[in-house]
Amino acid sequence: MIIANLIFPSRFLKFLIKSILLVCLFFACHQKKDIFSTNKPNSPIKSLYLIILGTTQDAGSPQSGCKKDCCKNLYLHPDPTRKVVSLGLVDPLNEKKYLFEATPDFTSQLWYLESHDKHSKTNVPDGIFISHAHIGHYTGLMYLGKESMNTKKVKVYAMPILSDFFIKNGPWNQLVEQGNIQVEIMQNKVSIKLENNLTIHPIQVPHRDEYSETVGFIIQGPQKKALFVPDIDKWQKWDENIKKLIRQMDFVFIDGTFYDAAEINHRNVDEIPHPFITESMKIFADLSSMDKSKVYFIHFNHTNPLLNINSNEAKQVLKNGYKIAQFNQIFEL
Repeated sequence: MIIANLIFPSRFLKFLIKSILLVCLFFACHQKKDIFSTNKPNSPIKSLYLIILGTTQDAGSPQSGCKKDCCKNLYLHPDPTRKVVSLGLVDPLNEKKYLFEATPDFTSQLWYLESHDKHSKTNVPDGIFISHAHIGHYTGLMYLGKESMNTKKVKVYAMPILSDFFIKNGPWNQLVEQGNIQVEIMQNKVSIKLENNLTIHPIQVPHRDEYSETVGFIIQGPQKKALFVPDIDKWQKWDENIKKLIRQMDFVFIDGTFYDAAEINHRNVDEIPHPFITESMKIFADLSSMDKSKVYFIHFNHTNPLLNINSNEAKQVLKNGYKIAQFNQIFEL
């Protein structure tokens, strides 16, 4: 009886401690993630600024049909920050806003842009810039049609072949014919002056151009400028010097689709060429620490370990002086 009394308190104490720990763990794991917390300003921004509205490759994360661990949990517990690559641009002075890319996540991305934008008087973008005709970059235009927003002449900026693709092929030509969108034809290296303090400069890049050309964008604000190149085959194929461009910019958002070849060993990499992040870091190795800090890798495949900011690969990228684009980051121009 004496022995039983001595053992019972010890067992009860262990049970009590375990219960408390489990309850704490439950609440820690189920706290709502503040998806607006990353670089959120304390007060309204009065100057031009960019917002990262998405960081993943065209097919998103989780990706359809994926049975790997990187996707399994996300099917049941989606991460609200896993959006297809897109930038928002807010111009408070002129009460306007713009999108770069119209992704499959267009609906939520437009809502996030609206939640930041407290100035413009309309819920539609004043312009949408499309880099090329791959599914993650233009298919969101469907939400401007009569089945959804039924917009009136939203300006869609596209290169000549892509513009022709929209005008001649359904269902996109229906958007044109019904006046939901107004196609504005861009030309390579010809700047588009949106306002006195805002210029967009399209610049063509080598990529898989089945239905259109591919461009990146130089976004010039009143004080700073940014380079946005979400897709390119290899830096060596480009007739531009990427390191020279980095030196000229304040912010650089570039193709980080794959960390290295190991993550896509089930596919022929020649069919989906992109500069591996490991390759880019070697090419950029002789940049100054200041120039390296301008580089934000973006457009991550669902297999890319950089989607986990705590991964060893992500830590290595940061250690090397580069940045990893995060949903809802803000960059004043």
